[in-house]
Amino acid sequence: MPTNPYAWVEQSLATIHRADWYRSVQAIASRPGATVLLEGREVINFASNDYLGLAGDERLIQAAVAATQEFGTGSTGSRLLSGHRELHRELEVAIASLKQTEDALVFSSGYLANLGAIAALVGKRDLIVSDEYNHSSLKNGAILSGATVIEYSHCNLEELKTQLNLHRQKYRRCLILTDSVFSMDGDLCPLPGLLNLAEEFSCMLLVDEAHATGVLGATGAGCVEHFRCSDVPLIQIGTLSKALGSLGGYVAGDSALIDFLRNRAPSWIYTTALSPADTAAALQAVRIIQKEPERRASLWRNVNFLKQLIAQQLPNLQLLPSESPILCFPLESALSALKMGHQLKTSGIFAPAIRPPTVPTSRIRISVMATHQAAQLQRLVEALMGNC
Repeated sequence: MPTNPYAWVEQSLATIHRADWYRSVQAIASRPGATVLLEGREVINFASNDYLGLAGDERLIQAAVAATQEFGTGSTGSRLLSGHRELHRELEVAIASLKQTEDALVFSSGYLANLGAIAALVGKRDLIVSDEYNHSSLKNGAILSGATVIEYSHCNLEELKTQLNLHRQKYRRCLILTDSVFSMDGDLCPLPGLLNLAEEFSCMLLVDEAHATGVLGATGAGCVEHFRCSDVPLIQIGTLSKALGSLGGYVAGDSALIDFLRNRAPSWIYTTALSPADTAAALQAVRIIQKEPERRASLWRNVNFLKQLIAQQLPNLQLLPSESPILCFPLESALSALKMGHQLKTSGIFAPAIRPPTVPTSRIRISVMATHQAAQLQRLVEALMGNC
């Protein structure tokens, strides 16, 4: 008798439910901002990657509207066919200026930027050495490339050096992969040490600046600028969907690298170009970041103020080490995290649970924005005091 080839799906869903790993969407019914409408009520938003509060900025909205009126809703094809607009090139030039690189290439998402760049840079004769806490897009890009992949313990330079000593000489090329800001912990990669090892072992280094662009560095260029490494050759990848308040991704680096990726990155060549609206909004965001450093200053004032409040009023709350606007505190189980997230939402705070397999241990993740008010940060601490 034939069996149902799809029966395993329901069984797998049941396993996900038993582990308290099941996920479902929560609809936001308002513009992005420090407060949002969730399930019919206003809550203070600590779940967003909109670090500078630009996703709801009227200037980005008007730029997107104007681009849609001029160019339509879709790009209609890949950049190499009918999809290219001069607007795309303006954005790439602006990103290269912000990142202090020779050139940049815009993709339709940050995930696609990682998949395409990694798959183009290395192959079956090559080695990838990757931080164990890297984002899914880095991990899947490594798999897609066909290269041999070795993970090293989180931010452990000694282990990375050991792996390179053992394996580097066996392969044609080697690519070191790391997030700059680790999105589910908030800590930074040890970039200067990574660059030293890359030079010592003749490796390329790819840094994902998704959560650092617009946030870190003297001009908001990211973690590379923060560590004063902007003049060192490396590959910078990021997204337009976090501090830049739009959608899309980019690779920034020297002109030869970008020209190579235009000809070899499959997720750029074979994907419809970024929409005019998203492109125009991101371009406006880059300009705002460069002209309004006070936004970044406000963000860091809020981060430091919240850390101070927690230290003073919740001395027993153990935050994970963080040098970013991402603050996390671990909980003993997925169920505990779910209960905490629900209790916070009941108190008017939107800070959802983060659970495996996204992270190794369950936690509440708090994301600070430049547009949060001091009173809202105080309300968060009061809600935590009532539920921790």
